[in-house]
Amino acid sequence: MKLSRIYQPRNPRFWLMVTLNLLSSLLAWVLRSYPLLPSVTLVVAGFALANAFIGIRLAVALMRDPDPDPNAETQGER
Repeated sequence: MKLSRIYQPRNPRFWLMVTLNLLSSLLAWVLRSYPLLPSVTLVVAGFALANAFIGIRLAVALMRDPDPDPNAETQGER
C-alpha cells in the first residue's frame, strides 16, 4: 500500500473520490452554517458520512492498486 498511488488523474475512481470528499465537506459546512430541522439535519449528516466513508474506501482501493507495468504501453505498439 503506497500513499503516492492515490494520485491517478487518468483513473475515474480518483475523480469520484475527489468529488465525494468535496461534497462531504460541503455538506458538513451546510450543517454548521444553517439552522435546519432535525430530520433534515439527520438526512444531510447521513449523506455527509456516507460520502466520506465511500471516499475513504476509494482512497484505500487506489493505494492498494498495483503499480502499472511500464512496458505494458509499449507492448501493444509492436
